[in-house]
Amino acid sequence: MVATKLYIIRHGKTMFNTIGRAQGWSDSPLTPEGERGIEELGLGLKDSGIQFKAAFSSDSGRTLQTMEIILRECQQEAIPYTRDKRIREWCFGSLDGGYDGELFHGVLPRIVDKDMSKLTYQEMVEAIRQVDTAGWAETWEVLSTRILAGFTEIAEQMEATGGVNAIVVSHGMTISTFLWLIDHSTPRGLGLDNGSVSVVDYADGKFTIESIGDMSYRLRGKQLLEERENEKKA
Repeated sequence: MVATKLYIIRHGKTMFNTIGRAQGWSDSPLTPEGERGIEELGLGLKDSGIQFKAAFSSDSGRTLQTMEIILRECQQEAIPYTRDKRIREWCFGSLDGGYDGELFHGVLPRIVDKDMSKLTYQEMVEAIRQVDTAGWAETWEVLSTRILAGFTEIAEQMEATGGVNAIVVSHGMTISTFLWLIDHSTPRGLGLDNGSVSVVDYADGKFTIESIGDMSYRLRGKQLLEERENEKKA
């Protein structure tokens, strides 16, 4: 059987990314720079010759916008596309939309006794819940369960079709958490770039990480996009 591969992509750079705000379940659109970066990614994926059987993303606007650009540039717009809220970003509750600096270097450090960089994902979730005055932030059990269930169902669905490639657009902390759930030796706080590609294989009910945060597709696409623009100027 052909291996099932999930090409998991962090969405393009958004307005909130640019000004350093924690998006979580709140949203903002891709900036012009962010759109161009995803155009590069789409061109790089097309140049690689990868054919996708299906597409999946969270239901957040920034992932929908990212997927639309990728599929257009890959010329694979006709493949089935599913939106799944289980692979949304973490929910920061009442802190959603606040500045990263205030959350991660102001509010949270005041209630934990450890260096923020050394917190486990579970400890960070618990700290966020303590400072969330609205009571919207998820527990670790809820967060980890819905992330793993979302990606697992995607993989199982693809495996049932004979083992194929699927493209998945999600969010930085969600992707990092998923990779850690697969393999606890994966470092916390990967800092995945917008438009990066992490690849996982799935077989016999088990995930294996093939690559994390690969930017080579974007770099190749950037070269192709610049060549295309230079040809238009000539």
